[in-house]
Amino acid sequence: MDGLNLTHRTLISGELDLTEAQVAAVAGLLSQGATIPFMARYRKEATGSMDEVAIAAVRDRLIQLEELDARKASVLKSLEQNKHLNDDLQSQVLAAQTLAVLEDIYLPYRPKRRTRAMIAREKGLEPLALRIFEQKGIDPESAAAAYLDPEKKIAVVEDALSGARDIIAEMIHENAEARARLRRLFAGKGMLRSKVASGKETAAVKYLNYFDWQEPVARAPSHRVLAMRRGESEDLLNLRFAPAPEAAIDILEDLFLTGRNEDSRQVQLAIADGYKRLLAQSMETELRLDVKERADGEAIRIFAKNLRQLLLAPPLGPKRVLGVDPGFRTGCKIACLDRQGKLLHHDILYLHMSAEKTALAEKKMRDLCDRFAMEAIAVGNGTAGRETESFMRPLAAAGKIPVFLVNESGASVYSASEIARQEFPELDVTVRGAVSIARRLMDPLAELVKIDPKAIGVGQYQHDVDPSALKQALDDVVVSCVNAVGVDVNRASAQLLSYVSGLGPQLARNIVAYRDENGPFDSREALKKVPRLGPKAFEQSAGFLRITTARHPLDASAVHPESYHLVEAMARDAGCSVADLMSDAGLRAKIALPRYVSQQVGLPTLNDIVAELAKPGRDPRETVEVFTFAEGVEKITDLAAGMRLPGIVTNITAFGAFVDVGVHQDGLVHISELSDRYVKDPNHVVKLQQKVMVIVLGVDLGRRRITLSMKTPAAKSPEL
Repeated sequence: MDGLNLTHRTLISGELDLTEAQVAAVAGLLSQGATIPFMARYRKEATGSMDEVAIAAVRDRLIQLEELDARKASVLKSLEQNKHLNDDLQSQVLAAQTLAVLEDIYLPYRPKRRTRAMIAREKGLEPLALRIFEQKGIDPESAAAAYLDPEKKIAVVEDALSGARDIIAEMIHENAEARARLRRLFAGKGMLRSKVASGKETAAVKYLNYFDWQEPVARAPSHRVLAMRRGESEDLLNLRFAPAPEAAIDILEDLFLTGRNEDSRQVQLAIADGYKRLLAQSMETELRLDVKERADGEAIRIFAKNLRQLLLAPPLGPKRVLGVDPGFRTGCKIACLDRQGKLLHHDILYLHMSAEKTALAEKKMRDLCDRFAMEAIAVGNGTAGRETESFMRPLAAAGKIPVFLVNESGASVYSASEIARQEFPELDVTVRGAVSIARRLMDPLAELVKIDPKAIGVGQYQHDVDPSALKQALDDVVVSCVNAVGVDVNRASAQLLSYVSGLGPQLARNIVAYRDENGPFDSREALKKVPRLGPKAFEQSAGFLRITTARHPLDASAVHPESYHLVEAMARDAGCSVADLMSDAGLRAKIALPRYVSQQVGLPTLNDIVAELAKPGRDPRETVEVFTFAEGVEKITDLAAGMRLPGIVTNITAFGAFVDVGVHQDGLVHISELSDRYVKDPNHVVKLQQKVMVIVLGVDLGRRRITLSMKTPAAKSPEL
């Protein structure tokens, strides 16, 4: 992104409802190596206070336009090499604003395999085709008779007419106006039709809803499109994406049929053949790609929103935590961690076997809690999770230690990862899992960044969407969350540091290595001693790195070092120290911000600085709360219609929300059951990890499906 031409700037500003100056500023900062969090936080004057979403949209559109420009250059080169290029064609190519339009322009000239039209041209039938296409009333059969040539396999008149129609059909197929009109028809009037594959009725039972399904393509929701496409990829469903053929033929006849004579009849036949054999397939392929891209975008948006909520889940903070990876036969793996998340001790307790082993486990638990002064207990919510939680609560109550049931999705992925092996090479994977569960309670963000987001379990068809688009979106979310919270540089893992603005994996490892060798950093300035951490990396990262024990009070805040002089000037003008300014609201209230406005710094940045002085390094996340499932409800067989239960929202989709009620199987609250009022987007009603009350509507034991409702229970009708 070395520059931004005027056309692109105008186009993007119009599409995204931004000023051209904002677009140019973002493009310029990106070309200088600025990150999205850095621009959103520390370059508000340049961008006009654009948020991360708007900046990312500009970045993504710039990438698309760069790809379009690269394709234009390739097309122009091909046209020139094949001696097709002229001024008019070059102007059309350069003016194309989408890849579809560009490819339509290039299509007639693109080198292609031998087609039926090409073979007909080789037989010398193009003049005949052009005469017929003019539709001036010639007799096609008489005109075709002049082209009979047995050596060219034109033995009869129909051979010549057939070849001419092949040429006309290809001309129609390659006509840009025809393709543009049909593209609009397919997008606006196309129908998505699904049929079960012949003989696959039994194997495809999970796609029963789509055995004979149709709906307008324009209104097909993401989750249904992706479900049907998955069924098609498994050879269980057959899909079609097309409008009624008659509508397409009408458009083509309106464009190309200009008479009612016999030559027009030949054109009519060519139109029907060209649509069925060429255009229908081409347009359907385009529509499939467009629908897939739209479905992917919605699924990725939902996944990204869920991931953000999960990463920003409330942390318990630096407490001594006992982590438990539950198990029945294999026992519960125990990990005792100190307030920095360091493993102090690990063990195995058999809680769910004989009475003797249970009593022994109870004694050992009490000893461990006393010995390591545990302040909280984190129990994984997988197999045996509820049973283990029930066992722990009475023991914890005696010592007033809170017990938390922690979502352990992806913990096994971390346990078997290279990161876990490097951290705990001598430990069994299940013990690593117990450590991860405890750390998730202490700081979900710091622990979850070690896991591929796709393994966390909050997506919708995440394995069916475009992997590169998904990775970009999820990486953006992780980076955004890490930088929004800020990172304690003296405690953070290399994985967490790698997501800090301007760093990346190598610099993160260098920071950890330098810290291990030289001890904790005592200032942000000391970061410049880290190998390969140059001025640009320091500029981008420093404001997001916290040093809580630093001598300079601003080093623990989100105030960027480039703005320290402003705070120091404010303190001098107030006749106090920077520390006094941070601790005294009265002193801060007297600051006249306009005095400090300059060409580089405006009121948006100054307001951010003053807000940060009031709550330096403030964690934007909420405070964690203890949650308890209903007593006696631990298995799906314990559920019955009408029960009112507490639950936790575990996943949000376009069609509703999944809620954990403590029975090892999440229930679905359909979008129609989320509220007493109409709900367009489930995210307007619930958020991930939210504590809710639900009513059981039904339980399907065979398919292990639970249907729930969050509507207000209807008032009981009075008896007559």
